[in-house]
This record gives sequence, C-alpha cells and structure tokens, in this order.
Amino acid sequence: MGRILDRAHEIAEESFIAASGPGGQNVNKVATAVQLRVNIYALGLPPRIFHRLKDIAGNRLSQAGDIIIDARNHRTQEANRRDARERMAAMIEEAIKEPKKRAKTRVNRLNKRKRLANKKAQGEKKALRGKIDL
Repeated sequence: MGRILDRAHEIAEESFIAASGPGGQNVNKVATAVQLRVNIYALGLPPRIFHRLKDIAGNRLSQAGDIIIDARNHRTQEANRRDARERMAAMIEEAIKEPKKRAKTRVNRLNKRKRLANKKAQGEKKALRGKIDL
C-alpha cells in the first residue's frame, strides 16, 4: 500500500488557482486553491484495485484517466495541498481494501415452515378484505 501511495505522490501534478470563499481581500490576490491531478494509468495498479479506484473516483475521473481533486476549504496553499493529498490517499486506501464477500444465509427447515405459514395467514387475511357477494 505504501508503495502505491508513494508512487501517487511522485506523479501527482498540483496547480494553484484562485479560490472563492473565506479570506477577505486576500482571496482575490492569492491563488490558494489546489487542483491535484493523478493519472491512474501511471500508478501501475493491479486490475482489481484499478477498477475499484475508477468506481470510487466517479465523476472526478477525466477522459484522460486523471483523478482531479479540488481543495479550497482552507485559507492557505499548504493547508489545501495537505487536504488534497489526504483525500487522494484516502481514495487509494479505500480502493486497496478488499470488499467483504457476502455470506449466503441458510434458512433451516423449521424457520422455512414458519415463514410459509405466516405467508399463508397473511394471504388469507387479505383475501377476507375483498368485496362481499350477497
């Protein structure tokens, strides 16, 4: 996992853009927002992790295969840079985790009988709600 994150930090491209939001006059002068781009093809991920990362990225994934993360919540470039890198790392860590397989449930004979008896009773109850023929 550490190797993949290190690789992501190596190939990540950062660009700083003017942010909206808090910051007063400073927000108009300083480009504090960070746009982080990481190309998922350059990460060299195994196919299963690659497909999970594509699903997790969703609409943040460009046609060229770049995951684009905009960070503009903080007033400083450094805080926004840290935020963007943390979000990218969290996304990759989530993709690396193997999803738990669903265990099939087995209904024993007694519970199956109870369930069918309950369905039968419900059906009879509903059948009595119909129109009455005189």
